[in-house]
Amino acid sequence: MRIKLELFGASRDLSNKNYLEFNINEKSSIKELRKKLINYVDDNFKGNNNFKKIIETSAFCSEDNNIVSDNYKIIKDKKIGMIPPIGGG
Repeated sequence: MRIKLELFGASRDLSNKNYLEFNINEKSSIKELRKKLINYVDDNFKGNNNFKKIIETSAFCSEDNNIVSDNYKIIKDKKIGMIPPIGGG
């Protein structure tokens, strides 16, 4: 399956296109997608710990804009959003 991961906030630094595309196995979970993203950072950003922290702490949302848990199964080609936490002062 092919998914388009839309990037918001600080996660936009992971790509110059505001999204990433990945091939994943059918019925992959968000938890498995996080692992794929960590591998992407290891391969493309020399294991940048700041990027890994963004991935570990981000929320993910489905195409219908609902926040989904790490157990959420991706069952078809679709868009998923990655929403990092927003800090304030």
